[in-house]
Amino acid sequence: MTTHTLVNKEGQRAPELTLRCRAGGEWQECHTRELFAGRNVIVFSLPGAFTPTCSSTHVPRYNELASTFKANGVDEIICVSVNDPFVMDSWQREQQAHNITFLPDGNGAFTDAMGMLVDKDDLNFGKRSWRYSMLVKDGVIDKMFIEPDVPGDPFEVSDADTMLHYINANAEPPAKVTLFSKPGCGHCERAKKALHDAGLNFEEIKLGTGGLSLSTLGAVTGQETTPQVYVNGERIGTADDLEQWLAAR
Repeated sequence: MTTHTLVNKEGQRAPELTLRCRAGGEWQECHTRELFAGRNVIVFSLPGAFTPTCSSTHVPRYNELASTFKANGVDEIICVSVNDPFVMDSWQREQQAHNITFLPDGNGAFTDAMGMLVDKDDLNFGKRSWRYSMLVKDGVIDKMFIEPDVPGDPFEVSDADTMLHYINANAEPPAKVTLFSKPGCGHCERAKKALHDAGLNFEEIKLGTGGLSLSTLGAVTGQETTPQVYVNGERIGTADDLEQWLAAR
C-alpha cells in the first residue's frame, strides 16, 4: 500500500497563486488571493473531472446545497481539480453546476502548495489531488476535511453535508425534488414553472433521452403519465397534485 503525506493546514493562509482560467471563451488570470480575501469560501478538491464519485455525488451535492451555504454566510463554493481549463469548463456545463466556481489547477500548483498532490499512477492519472474540502475565512484555512489515507478513492468526510454540519449543525438542507418529464408535455412545463415560482430546485429526468422511456417510468414509479414529482422520496404526483401540495405548504 502506498502512503501519502497529507498535510492539514488549518490556521494557515491558503496558497496565494495565479492560475490560468477561461471565461467567455477567453484566457484570464485567476488570483486565489482575490478569491479568498474578505470572504468565506468553501473549497473542495477531487481526483479528476468526469470521474464517477466526483460526478455522481461530490459536485452535485455541493451545487444542490449552494443556497443553504449562502444563507449560512458562505460567499462562494470552489471546485479544484488538476485538470486543464477546457476540461473543467466542459465538466461544469455537463454537470449544470452553475452554483459552483470550477478552478482548473492544470499544473497542480495550488494542490501541491496545499500538500495534497499525490501519485495516481495506478490509474494512469499521474499527479492528482487527494480528495478534501476546506473552509477559508479571509484567506485563512479555518477547517479541513481530508479523506483517510486508504486504498482506492475514499469519500467519507469531504462531502457537502459534512461541511454544512460544521458550519451550522442546525441548518436545514433544501428538499430533494425530482421531476419526471417528457418532451412536448405542457403539464410538465407547468410543473416546472410551479417549482421555479416556489423557489424549489429540482432534478429533471427526461424520458426519451439516454434510453429512458414510459416503460422506465412505470417500472420506477408505478405511474405511466408525466409529469411525476417526488419530494424527499415521497410521490407528490402530477402537475395538479403538485399545485395542491404547494398551496398547502
